[in-house]
Amino acid sequence: MRKLAYLLLFLLSFISVQAQITNPAKWQSKIEKKSDTEYTITWDAVIEKNWHLYSQYNPEGGSLPLEFIYNNQEGNYTLEGKAKESETKTSFNDVFGVDEIYFVDSAKLVQDIKITNPTVETIQVELAYQVCDEMCISQSNLFVYDLKTLETKEVKNFEDLATTAVDTKKDSDTTDTTVATTGNTKEEKKGLFTIFFLAFLSGFAALLTPCVFPMIPMTVSFFTKQSKTRAKGIKNAIIYGLSIILIYVVLGTIVTAIFGADSLNALSTNVYFNIIFFLLLVIFATSFLGAFEIMLPNSWANKVDSQADRGGIIGILFMALALAIVSFSCTGPIVGTLLVEAASKGGIAPIVGMLGFSLALALPFMLFAMFPGWLNSMPRSGGWLNTVKVSLGFLELALAFKFLSNADLVLQAHWLEREVFLAIWIAIFGAWALYLLGKIRLPHDSPTDSISVGRLFMALLVSVFTIYMIPGLWGAPLKIISGFPPPMTYSESPYGIGGKGGNGGGVATAIPDGAKLGAHDIIAFTDYEKGMAYAKSVNKPVLLDFTGFACVNCRKMEDYVWSEAEVLSILKNEVVLISLYVDDKKELPENEQYVSETTGKKIKTIGNKWSDFQMKHYQANAQPYYIVLDKEGNRLNEAVGYMPDAPEYKAWLESGINKVK
Repeated sequence: MRKLAYLLLFLLSFISVQAQITNPAKWQSKIEKKSDTEYTITWDAVIEKNWHLYSQYNPEGGSLPLEFIYNNQEGNYTLEGKAKESETKTSFNDVFGVDEIYFVDSAKLVQDIKITNPTVETIQVELAYQVCDEMCISQSNLFVYDLKTLETKEVKNFEDLATTAVDTKKDSDTTDTTVATTGNTKEEKKGLFTIFFLAFLSGFAALLTPCVFPMIPMTVSFFTKQSKTRAKGIKNAIIYGLSIILIYVVLGTIVTAIFGADSLNALSTNVYFNIIFFLLLVIFATSFLGAFEIMLPNSWANKVDSQADRGGIIGILFMALALAIVSFSCTGPIVGTLLVEAASKGGIAPIVGMLGFSLALALPFMLFAMFPGWLNSMPRSGGWLNTVKVSLGFLELALAFKFLSNADLVLQAHWLEREVFLAIWIAIFGAWALYLLGKIRLPHDSPTDSISVGRLFMALLVSVFTIYMIPGLWGAPLKIISGFPPPMTYSESPYGIGGKGGNGGGVATAIPDGAKLGAHDIIAFTDYEKGMAYAKSVNKPVLLDFTGFACVNCRKMEDYVWSEAEVLSILKNEVVLISLYVDDKKELPENEQYVSETTGKKIKTIGNKWSDFQMKHYQANAQPYYIVLDKEGNRLNEAVGYMPDAPEYKAWLESGINKVK
């Protein structure tokens, strides 16, 4: 009976431990024959709720992208075109400072392959990917496809490949991927609503420019005078407004069609496009500031205006087109900025953006036609219109540097680090504040001895924002603008200008062999054996930290929990930190590579080694994952994962350390 009880306890313990091995993405794959030399491989994944599987086009500096690793050393086949992805979504990750692209709920990828060696019998593809929720997991799946029987085998044990003599070395030359389209998830709809709302506000801003605002009474008066009845005038004005909407929506559709909905997401992470967007916005901003005007040829306006005399719906449509052309010097930069920003979001965002912009632009024409008496309450045209235009120029100039920052982050060139970015923004918004206060005059400003109360309030608001950004140079987080500047880790000094490491005192001791300075100047070992040897030499317990370079919540723990004074003191003085990175891509020496006893997979990289170590010894595969050990490597408390509450994390640390004391 006692043996049976022990066996039952062992089984329950085993089940409990194994439950920590998480597999949030379940894959299936198949191969189809299209002709004697052409095949199509399809991969389908079901992703657990709240988990994200990152796209093959996820940008550098973010979470790990999906990667295809093909065995094609003999040139047995070529990849036809690009692998196609199903729906993805894009959102900004303020920890990594990039727009991340990922799948939710499900993923589908399709790759066409052309056989160039008629003797080849199998195709082998390994999928390496990362999935994240409150923790991150890096995994891989290996599929072998039989070209004769069209059967697909998912290989669980790499030793099974010995009979096929297949090498799993990555062939980067044959890996071809494509960008994803935008999906219909709730979060994506929220993103499109944000684009619509911002575009709507931009439409009202365009309305208050010197090229558009004076057109309102002129156009409305035309409709009311030319129409025989008031009802007819209202009808014509509504048609006019709908024509404006149609023109701009067609423009958004053209942009989507030119770039393709499947490739717009790539623009947000492409270095060259981000630099082009930066230059475009600088040109637009310079135009708004008064250096020159961006105008379409006058012949276009004359030809369109002549067609407007035809009358009827066609004539009204050409009147709306004439408005778009004549006002282009003011609306062009705003429309261009909107299209750039919307295009970087992908999918139908340019169409949604133009719908919001044109709706705001068209509404006043329709409403004033319905209620002509409102024209008497409209403010008169004057110098304030140019003030609005110049203010938009300052905003566009500030936004331009966001795109330049994106390019710098992707290149990791460190040309536009956080301090430099903030200094540029402080200069731009400071100059804007001085302009609003009348201390700076630009080419098209009207001479004035005083400023209006409204302009003064706007100047105060911009001044407050400028002053708010200044402490960011010394390491303040600036949460209001989180996501616009580069992350705090991407800076000349992670602690701000003039800041000191750690608790302000710097590093008091030399860095031991095998260690490095980690977050907040904590001495961290990246090798288990060396870290344990050091712990024995100094007679301290160990905090074993399974982490990843591309683990969002690992960085959040370091930024917001480890940075707390009481926690930081423990990590610096009472434990030896061993941080093992499971996504380290550095290859192990050939003689150190092996086949895992746990998964049967080939362990080729340092990250593979520590991931296998975590699964073998702790039956877990998620990050972050923390364990307190004694100097002999024995557990002192239960392992924990993401724990954003600093007092709770401190109490957990002490629960293990106190056992040693």
